[in-house]
Amino acid sequence: MERFCIQNPAILLSFLLVLLLFFSSSFGSTLNDGRFRSGHEQVPVGIGLVLDLGSVEGKVVKSSVSMALSDFYAIHKDYKTRVSLSFRNSHGEPLLALASAVDLLKTEDVEAIIGGNSLLEAKLLGELGEKARVPVVSLNSPVSLSLSKYSLLIQATHDSASEAKGITSFINGFDWNSVALVYEDHDDWRETMQLMVEHFHENNVRVQSKVGFTVSSSDGFVMDRLQKLKDLGATVFVVHLSEVTATHLFPCAGRLGLMGDGFAWILTAKSLNSFHESSINDFAKESMEGVVGFRSYIPMSKALQNFTLRWKKSLPVEEADITKLSISGVWAHDIAWALATAAEVIRIANVSSTLLEAITKTRFKGLSGDFELADKKLLSDKFEIVNMIGSGERRIGFWNSNGSFSNRRQLSSTHNNKLETIIWPGGSTQSPNGSSLRDSDRKKLRVLVTSSNRFPRLMKVNTDPVTNDLIVEGFCIDVFRASMSPFNYDIEYLPWLNGSNYDNLAYALHSQKDKYDAAVGDITITSNRSMYVDFTLPFTEMGLGIVATKERSMWVFFQPLTPDLWITSAAFFVLTGLIVWLIERSDNEEFQGSWSKQIGVVLWFGFSTLVYAHRERLKHNLSRFVVTVWVFAVLILTASYTATLTSMMTVQQIRFNSNEDYVGHLSGSLIANVALTSSSLRAMRSLGLNSAQDYAQALLNRTVSFVVDELPYLKVLLGENPTHFIMVKTQSTTNGFGIMFQKGFELVPNVSREIIKLRTSEKLNEMEKTWFDKQLPYTMDDTSNPITLYRFRGLFMITGVAFAVALAALVILWLRDNREVFMNSVKLFVSGQIIHFTGTIHPSPLDDHIGENAVQMAQRNSRN
Repeated sequence: MERFCIQNPAILLSFLLVLLLFFSSSFGSTLNDGRFRSGHEQVPVGIGLVLDLGSVEGKVVKSSVSMALSDFYAIHKDYKTRVSLSFRNSHGEPLLALASAVDLLKTEDVEAIIGGNSLLEAKLLGELGEKARVPVVSLNSPVSLSLSKYSLLIQATHDSASEAKGITSFINGFDWNSVALVYEDHDDWRETMQLMVEHFHENNVRVQSKVGFTVSSSDGFVMDRLQKLKDLGATVFVVHLSEVTATHLFPCAGRLGLMGDGFAWILTAKSLNSFHESSINDFAKESMEGVVGFRSYIPMSKALQNFTLRWKKSLPVEEADITKLSISGVWAHDIAWALATAAEVIRIANVSSTLLEAITKTRFKGLSGDFELADKKLLSDKFEIVNMIGSGERRIGFWNSNGSFSNRRQLSSTHNNKLETIIWPGGSTQSPNGSSLRDSDRKKLRVLVTSSNRFPRLMKVNTDPVTNDLIVEGFCIDVFRASMSPFNYDIEYLPWLNGSNYDNLAYALHSQKDKYDAAVGDITITSNRSMYVDFTLPFTEMGLGIVATKERSMWVFFQPLTPDLWITSAAFFVLTGLIVWLIERSDNEEFQGSWSKQIGVVLWFGFSTLVYAHRERLKHNLSRFVVTVWVFAVLILTASYTATLTSMMTVQQIRFNSNEDYVGHLSGSLIANVALTSSSLRAMRSLGLNSAQDYAQALLNRTVSFVVDELPYLKVLLGENPTHFIMVKTQSTTNGFGIMFQKGFELVPNVSREIIKLRTSEKLNEMEKTWFDKQLPYTMDDTSNPITLYRFRGLFMITGVAFAVALAALVILWLRDNREVFMNSVKLFVSGQIIHFTGTIHPSPLDDHIGENAVQMAQRNSRN
C-alpha cells in the first residue's frame, strides 16, 4: 500500500507530462509576439531596477519591491507570469544609471525599468525608454515640463502644486508677508522651488532673498549667507534642501541665533520625504527643534502596518539600522504590484495592450491608497504637517487636497482649518510675528550718489547750509527709494566728487568695500563696469536717441520733391497740353480760337490733369491715349508726394552731413563717444555739452544740428522744451541706467524684482511724468527722404516714349490725309530750287520769263 502510494504520484505525474506535451504540440500557439505558451509554465517578465544601492533610499526601495512581488504572487498563485528583478547600482551618478539601464536592456532583456530618482536621471532614462520603447518608472523625481515629452515615463511623486498651495496658506495663516528661501542649488530642487515662488507672488508673499547651498558647502560659507539673511531682517525661512544639506544647515543657524524665539522654519515635502532617521545624528535632530515640515501623507492601514513589520524583519543584519519604511518605499511597493498585474494582463490571448497601457489602466487598493495613474503620474496630494520636538517629531495636522488644514481628529473635515499647537524654535508656543528685526538692529546701507548736477531732474545733490545734511533729489533717487522701501535698511548717502567717469566709480565701489555698499545716479550699465560690481535691472529705457529742432518753414510743402523733379514734372504738364492741342485743334472747336485762347487752353488742360479736372471733350483716340498715360504718371507722383509730405510733417527729417554738421553730445560721456564713432552714427565734428540748458541753447542757435545722447538725458531736454525739439531717431545700443551694488550683494535680485513691480504697476511711468513734465512724442526712424528725379526716371521715360509715339502717329495720319498737297509742295519746292540754280549759271531775260511761266503753271495745278 505504501509503495502504491509512493509510486502512484510518479505515474500520475508522468501521465500529466505526456498529456501536456501532446496538447502543447497540437494546440499550442504563440501569443502576443511569442511571449507565452498555453499550459502551466510560468513566463518570466524581466524588470530592471537602477538604484543607488549604497544609500538608505536605494536599500529601502530594493527590499520593498522584492517583498511586494513575493506578497503578490503568494496571493495570485495561478498567474502565468512571474516578474523577475534585475538590479544595477548607479552609485547616485546619472550617467552610470544610464549605462546600467542600457546593460539591463542588452543582457537581461528587461521589459520595464524602475529608477531615475533625480531630474537628470529621469531625463536620461526617459530618453532611453523612448528609443527602446520600454516603460520607465521614476520614483520621487520632481514634476517638470521638461519630462512631459517622454511618453513612456511614469512618475510616482508628491503633487508639487498642492504642496506649494499648502505652504503658502500656512504662511498666510500667520499673517507673514515675507519669507527667505533656502534651497539646494541643484536642478531637482530649483525646478520645484520655482513653482513655490510663483505661488508666493500670487498670494502676496514676498521672497526677501533666495540663498542656495550644495552638499559641499562649508560651514563658513553657510554661516556667511545665513548672516546676510539675518541682516536683511528675515525671520521666516522656507527650507528646500536634501537631508545631507539640511542637517548641515540647522546647526549653523543655531550658532547664529536663528533657531531662537521670533523665528520660524518650514521644511518642504521634498526635504522631509528624503529624511531617514537612521542617517541623522541626535545633534542634528536637536538643532531642528521647532521646525515645521510638510510630508506626503500615507494613510495608516492594517495592510501597511503588517507589511512594515514584515519588511523590518526581512532586512539583513547590516541594514538593521534602517528603522522606517520611506515614502518612496511605499510607492515602490504599489508600482511593483501594478507592474505584476499589467504583465499578466498583456499575456491574455484576446488582449492587445502594451505594458504601459496596462499599467495606466490598473486599479487597486495599495499601501499608499487607491492606485490610479493620472496622465502617467501617481501623485500624492495630501500632506501631513509635523513639528520637530527634541530628537523626534509630532504630527500637528494635515493639508488636504481640497485646500484646507485640519487636525488629526478631523482629517476629513472641509471646514476646519485648525492645527495642533506648534512648538516654535526657542520652545515658545507663541507664533513669530514675521516682522523684520527691531530698529536698533537695522543695517546701514552706504550709498554713493553722483553729484555733478548736470541733469538735476535725473540727479541733484546739495548740502543743506544749516544742518549740513546731504539733500538728494531726482528721478534716479526716487526709483532707488521706492525699490528699497520694502527692506529694513537705514540709508546713508555719500557724494561722489570725482567727476562723471563712472568707470572710476565702479572701481571705487569694488575696491573700497569697507566704505561703500551701493551707488545710485545716472549710471549706465556696461560690460566693463559689470566686471567690478553687480547691477540691478535697468530702470530707464535702453538705447540712444537723436534730438533736433522742429521744422518751422512755411515752404515745407516743396520739400517732398527735389527741384529737378519739380521742373521736369512742370515741363511734362505743359508738354501734355501741347500734344493734346496739336491732335485736337483741327477738328475740336474747344481747342481753336485766338492765339491767346489757345495758349490758355494748352496750359489749363495740361495742369488740370493734376486733379483730373479737365472738362474739354477729346474727339481723337490718340489724344485719349496721351492723357491716359499721363494721368497714370500723375497718380504715382501725387501718391508719392502725399506719403512723403505726411512723413515729413509727422517726423522731423534731418540729414547727417559729416562734413558740415556739428553733433552735440554730453561732455565726457564714453557712451556718446562710442556712438559717434559707430557705423550708424558717424560724424566728423562733434561738440561736447554739459547740461540740458546747453543742449537747448546749442540747438536753437544752430551751433549743432542735432544732439546724440542716452534716452534719459534726452527725456529731460524734451520735458523742459516740448515745443522746440523732437526725438527723430532711437537706437537700442545701450543698456539703460541701473543701481550698482557690491559683487554678490544679497539686495541685487530683490531690488531688481522691486523695479519690475514699479514698471508693471505704472509707478515708474508716473515718476517719469513727475520729473520730465511732458509726455514725450512718438518717435521713429528718419526714413523719409525727398523724392528725386533719378528714382522716377523710368516713369518719365515711359511717358516720353508714349508722347513720341503719339506725335509720330499724328504726323503719319496727316501725311496720309494730305498726300497730294504734300507731293505738289515738294515738286514746287524742287522746281524752284532748279530754276534758281540754272538762273545763277546762265542769266537771261528769256530764262526769267520762262521761269515765271513755270511757277504760275505750278500754282494753278496746286489750286486744281
